[in-house]
Parts: sequence; C-alpha cells; structure tokens
Amino acid sequence: MTGTPPGSPLRVGLVGYGLAGSVFHAPLIAATEGLVLDTVATSNPERQRQARAEFPDVRMAPTPDELFARAAELDLIVIASPNKTHVPFAIAALEAGAPVVVDKPVAGTAAEARELAALAEERGLLLSVFQNRRWDNDFLTLRKLIADGALGDVWRFESRFERWRPQPKGGWRESGDPAEIGGLLYDLGSHVVDQALVLFGPATRVYAEADVRRSGAETDDDSFIALTHASGVRSHLYVSATTAQLGPRFRVLGSRAGYVKYGLDPQEAELRDGRRPGGRADWGTEPESMWGRVGAGESPLTGGGTPEPTLPGDYPAYYAAVAKALTEGGPNPVTAAEAADALDVLEAARRSARDGVAVDL
Repeated sequence: MTGTPPGSPLRVGLVGYGLAGSVFHAPLIAATEGLVLDTVATSNPERQRQARAEFPDVRMAPTPDELFARAAELDLIVIASPNKTHVPFAIAALEAGAPVVVDKPVAGTAAEARELAALAEERGLLLSVFQNRRWDNDFLTLRKLIADGALGDVWRFESRFERWRPQPKGGWRESGDPAEIGGLLYDLGSHVVDQALVLFGPATRVYAEADVRRSGAETDDDSFIALTHASGVRSHLYVSATTAQLGPRFRVLGSRAGYVKYGLDPQEAELRDGRRPGGRADWGTEPESMWGRVGAGESPLTGGGTPEPTLPGDYPAYYAAVAKALTEGGPNPVTAAEAADALDVLEAARRSARDGVAVDL
C-alpha cells in the first residue's frame, strides 16, 4: 500500500478504457466512497480524451508498464484490458506490490487463476475478480427467495443470457484465436456459471454444446451448459448471440413453487447511457411491469403466480466491498479461488462440447 494518509481516498489505477474500463469500472470506482480514479492506462488517443472529459483530474499513462511503474503511488490497480492480458498484467501489478482487481474471466485456465491466487497470497495482497452480476437485481431477488424458503427445495435452475445479434461485430471477443480467450462460453458463460455455483455450490458433472451459427463468426456464439451440482440441483445455462426470441432470464423450479423472471438488470444499460449511480436512490430499480412471478401450477404468462418485487441491483456494492477489504480488512467480495472453480466448469464445458461427452469434475 502507498503512504495515502488515513481517511484519504484510495488511489486507483485502471488499465484499459474500452467497454469494461469506461462503462463499468471507471464509473463505479468514481461512485465509491473512499476510492478515487487516479490514473488510466490506454494508448488510444480517443480513449485518453474520453477519460479526461469524464474525469478531469485523472492522470494518463500511455502504457500499462508505465502505470505499473507508478504502483508505489497507487493503492489498487484494476485490470480491464482484453482477456489475453489479464494474467500477465495481474502478475505485473502484484509483483509491483499493488492489490489487484481483474475483470472476468480472470484467466484462460483454472490453473492460471490458482497461480495468481498463490502469488497474491505470497505477497499478502488482495486479488479480487469483477463478477458484477452477483449484484444483478434478479440474482439478488432469487437469493432472497431461496434463503426465505419461498421456493422450497430447488430442483432445477434455468438461466439465460441471450441476445439477438445476427451479424458478428468482430473484435477480440469474437476472434477464433484461442489466445484471445473469446467466445460466449468465456464471456457470458463466466457470469451464468458463477451465479449457478454461488447459488447451489460445486458442480460434479458438466455437459455442454457450443455452436458457431452466424456466417463469418469464428467462435462459439450459441452455447448451452448443463451442470449437476453436488447438492442435487441441476442447472441449465444458455448463452447466445443468435436468439431471435428471448427466453426468461431465470426459471427456477422448486418443491414448493417456481420463480420466472424476464428481462436483464438495467444497470448496464444505464451505465452505457452515461447515467451514474452516485447518490441516486433509484439506481438499479425496475418498473413493476418487469417484476418476476412466484407460483405453482400455471404459466406466469397466463396469470399464474404473484408478482415478486425485484430488489434493486447494486453494482456499486462490489467496489464498496473492495474498499472495505483494503481499509478495514473486510472480506474479498470475489476471490480468485472462486473464479478458478468457475473456470474448472468452463474448461470442462469446452471439452464436453468438443468431444460430445459429459465431463466429471
């Protein structure tokens, strides 16, 4: 840690100012009491101008190496660069003596994630993974329903992260080069697998299907993962860019009732539109018309069940927890060990889809 005076905001360095850096990390850091965005590392002149326009006091570093060289002036380094850089940049930041937040997926393999965790432990530094969708409104609501026993024993969990993008957009996320760690299994799959493991514990068996549907696409754009959890729950997880009719975000079936919820948490859309969470009581809320329904015996689309008020989404809670971990020794909100468990599942899913077999963990 730096010599930041007690009570002063912790100074944060951010590597990358693309989608992850500019839409998610920078605004959430700036909205967190006790944190200040100090330095942004990007070589892109347009992104440098954008960062300065949004945060006039921010310092710029033309390369990540220059930011790492300033680690003694920083209290936290956030890695929001392309997936293939996560491991080398996290290593560089940890070796420079800085606590680190890494965007998901933290690495391409579970072994790499565990090596990073070991390095952070050896250095006595925080290493946290940005799994923001643990703070989605629907996920928080579902956790409450399960904790309250409203669904009884959960038997089946269906989770869909679907989009309709019939034309590939290009870029590293859709690259067929394995070194880029692209494709939906590792992009959206990182979210749905993490949520399933948080809710229902470790998986013992994985079956997956991964297809390349769109003309010109190079990597999986329509995938399905089935998990058997040690708890007995079965999770069916769908991630797709080719879904012309979107299914429910969650369909959760239990011994007492089910919960069906349509629509995505609104926080990403708000952040993309330039709205910011600081001081807003309505942040992460949605209209009653979007609430899910809890019931048994009839489809929610024909009036079955009763509306379940959706709890507000709370992405700011992630960085608030990081700040508390650094200043007060609070718990790490998402550990690299947890991320490694999810990568075990994603690696098994890739093998399953390739070989057409179920993979035991």
